[in-house]
Amino acid sequence: MKSLFKSTIIGAAAVVLMAGTASAGDLVINFDDPNPAPKAGFEAAVEAFKKANPDINVTVNINDREAHKTAIRNFLSADAPDVTSWYPGNRMGPFVDAGQFEDISELWASDANLSTSFEAIKPTMTRDGKQWGVPYSYYQWGIYYRKDIFETNNVSEPKTWDELLTACDTLKEAGVTPFTIGTKFLWTAAGVFDYLNLRTNGYDVHNDLTAGKVKYTDPRIKETFANWQTMLERCSFVDNHATMSWQDAVAPFAKGEAAMYVMGNFAVAAFKDAGLTDDQIDYFQFPEITPGLARAEEAPADAFFIPANAKNKEDAKKFLSFIAQPEIQAEWNKTIGQLPPNSKSAIADDKFIQKGFETVSTASGLAQFFDRDAPAEMAKVGMEGFQEFMVKPDRLDAILERLDKTQERVYK
Repeated sequence: MKSLFKSTIIGAAAVVLMAGTASAGDLVINFDDPNPAPKAGFEAAVEAFKKANPDINVTVNINDREAHKTAIRNFLSADAPDVTSWYPGNRMGPFVDAGQFEDISELWASDANLSTSFEAIKPTMTRDGKQWGVPYSYYQWGIYYRKDIFETNNVSEPKTWDELLTACDTLKEAGVTPFTIGTKFLWTAAGVFDYLNLRTNGYDVHNDLTAGKVKYTDPRIKETFANWQTMLERCSFVDNHATMSWQDAVAPFAKGEAAMYVMGNFAVAAFKDAGLTDDQIDYFQFPEITPGLARAEEAPADAFFIPANAKNKEDAKKFLSFIAQPEIQAEWNKTIGQLPPNSKSAIADDKFIQKGFETVSTASGLAQFFDRDAPAEMAKVGMEGFQEFMVKPDRLDAILERLDKTQERVYK
């Protein structure tokens, strides 16, 4: 796609230098994904905004995600853009608490879309009872499974924990490992933990854990690990998963050696690249564990925020309102193959997108994934502990004590 506006891919230092060039009628936007599809989706939305607002001069700075994570700490306090991409949930917390993001609660209350069509994701954008950004995309996690293997063994999609464990028993009797996973890079184990904790204790307890308000040795978190222990024993995962990447773990799934995978929707392309078809693979929500507990989901989101030091907050709010529109979100997410947070947006004619949209748009809350919800150091130590538990569950007490010590240091 040929860009009709100024788009510069820059390093972290250049972001700081360029971010503050706005004056009246100028709008500076920092974006954090130069990969082809995300860049194209973003640029198309900006072009549409420019056509609807020809009096606003838009300047875009596109940076890669890792450099953006470093640069944002500088440009928010030094020379802020008018809009910047960042992450919801606890990842926005430090900037909110430091007064570096603008409170846009009035926009959420007055905007026709934000006030009515973002209910599922609103808690993720809320801190201290206020809203701080506007999400433009997210995607679901859940359990992807070999539909053909389920059918061969007369296994139905499990809705409850007991039904999942029974399904695992049946699959193991048939010589099929219930779950594949590759934990070499740790984060996949966090996906399993997140779902077990969300289903055991609920969204608020899970969010308090990743915010440092609940200890890992808390009896409620120990109950999550007790359920994980049951899952390891009754369901089991493929052998040697600690040496495998998530892509490596697709192989036993594709070969029919394993029947399920706790994973994000981005993996569907890898399943199909491995030779599987839509007739062979399907998706279901992670089953209920604690009866009656409100269903929260794992759905990492991307959003835009207005820095507190922005020079053109009026036009920045116009941009956030513009990208909340159902048509804009639909086209954007069609380009990147993800889900629009606006519940009134049209979605792609793809069964995984359709099921994902139903899953996340009806959830009571959306977790952002452990390594986004927890601070970086806590996330690293936590995920190391999760992988260790999966390999050596007898070390649980030592793991939890280690996580508590890390928590005490990180959340001072």
